[in-house]
Amino acid sequence: WVFKGANCFDPKDGGSTVCMISLSNGGKDAVETREFDLETKSFVEGGFKTPEAKQGISWVDRDTLLIATDWGGDGSTLTDSGYPSTVKRWSRGTTLEDAEALYSGDKTDVALWPFTLELEDGTRLQGAVESDTFFTAKYWYFPEDGRAPVQWPIPIKSSPRDVYDGKLLVTLEQDWAPEGQPRFNSGDLVAFSVVEFLETGTLPATGLVFRPNEKQAIRGVSVSKDTALLSINDTVVGKVLRLDPTDDGWRTTSIALPGPGQAGVAFADSDESTVLLNYEGFLTPDSLLEWSPETGATTPLKSLPEKFDTEGLTVVQKFATSTDGTQIPYFIVHAEETVMDGSTPTLLYGYGGFEITISPSYNSTQGRLWLEQGGAYVLANIRGGGEFGPEWHQAGLKLNRQRIYDDFIAVGEAVIADGLTSPEKLGIRGGSNGGLLMGVMLNQRPDLWNASIVAVPLLDMLRYHKLLAGASWVDEYGSPDVPEERAFLETISPYHNFDAGKDYPMPFFVTSTKDDRVHPGHARKMAALFEEAGKPFLYYENIDGGHSAAANQLERARQAALQYTYLTLQLMDEVD
Repeated sequence: WVFKGANCFDPKDGGSTVCMISLSNGGKDAVETREFDLETKSFVEGGFKTPEAKQGISWVDRDTLLIATDWGGDGSTLTDSGYPSTVKRWSRGTTLEDAEALYSGDKTDVALWPFTLELEDGTRLQGAVESDTFFTAKYWYFPEDGRAPVQWPIPIKSSPRDVYDGKLLVTLEQDWAPEGQPRFNSGDLVAFSVVEFLETGTLPATGLVFRPNEKQAIRGVSVSKDTALLSINDTVVGKVLRLDPTDDGWRTTSIALPGPGQAGVAFADSDESTVLLNYEGFLTPDSLLEWSPETGATTPLKSLPEKFDTEGLTVVQKFATSTDGTQIPYFIVHAEETVMDGSTPTLLYGYGGFEITISPSYNSTQGRLWLEQGGAYVLANIRGGGEFGPEWHQAGLKLNRQRIYDDFIAVGEAVIADGLTSPEKLGIRGGSNGGLLMGVMLNQRPDLWNASIVAVPLLDMLRYHKLLAGASWVDEYGSPDVPEERAFLETISPYHNFDAGKDYPMPFFVTSTKDDRVHPGHARKMAALFEEAGKPFLYYENIDGGHSAAANQLERARQAALQYTYLTLQLMDEVD
């Protein structure tokens, strides 16, 4: 079993906290869930328990759950993407089969997930999130009087975050001009009265809470008993702001942090005054800080131990110019005494998709096995991610995806032009969508690198939508069933652009038999092309691990050893 998280209910009227524990067989996305009592530290006898499925659960009260799962057990109630399409209400003491159906989406939806929203008086509003596509959703409210579900009056590209001061805080991923109200921008944080919406069923007066500038992006919103907190990226550096409502809008106050790095809220609860922050950087282990809303000061509580020698290492942020002139930020971690003569073994990492921000973080394995050995590490914050908000992501969607690949190439060329490294000393690594990036880089610029770790990748871009969860990603990559989009996918698909007559750097393909998100067939087929062409490659398929390709610490250690041994042999002159 692999622990996949806990969804807990803390009763306001006393009693022990109970949690639905998600357990995965070998690391798959599909899980079983079992009810666990935190006070007795044991599973609840006769408690809630569900069979294996890709599923979602939300507590209504101690004896009631909202649940979306594979209701037939045969996939008939799932979407084309393999996720639940129906939300039901399940009461303690009844069977799962007797759960009350509340709402069903369409087969063509990506998924339907239960959604509850806790108000400041402890009331939990019941609802569901109907994801029409990967990036659009309708949010539904289920009135307790049995009336038909009511749709929350927010754009389909937006995300409810939390409730504070009686207002629902919502981040926008599209421009929004509600009738008779001010216009809001994609990336804004806005708010409106929850009570007014529940009374009228229509959108109340909506106000701007925070508008990021062109270098900022909202990462999260957290609410404590005394205040609301906003986590943002500012030029890919994490910051935390305090939010306070005033008579003429909202005021933000910066919270002091140890330095530039990744920062966020580790704990905040509407019933607690205590707020805990976490902070880490490339050279700073994850640290836990307590923040005081009264004084505004942060106090270090504890930190993970240092796992590698950082003396003499430095971090710099630079910008590369992409093909269309866009400035692409990237970080370099290297020794201060590095001579810029192109001789430094360098590992370049990229992702570039699904509005996922890749921030500075402490990687002890990388520090010990690469940085301490004289290597440099480069993190490319290419388009497709969320580093600068929704627009940074949307710039690389579908037919515009070549921009993402041009960005990555630009960073690779920049670190070579600066004298940090050379094609013989430059390796690249990426997983999942980043594995697709690595596959594209093998075809488009095999001359620019001498190593490529292609982990749990998508590589056959003309059939990806027919495999496992692939149908859910057509709004990111484009659909092979749409002629114009298929024509573009044919130009980038690593599997279809493989050229047996081309000189490739020896790649290392990594996947997992139990990956039930990105099919291992992608890596298998690409490796087979290399084998048939008589070209050197390495291949490792872990039986367990799911989409992370490793289910426990032993497997993670083995994978790290394999990958860094490969990088060392490919990029370093001397091997200890």
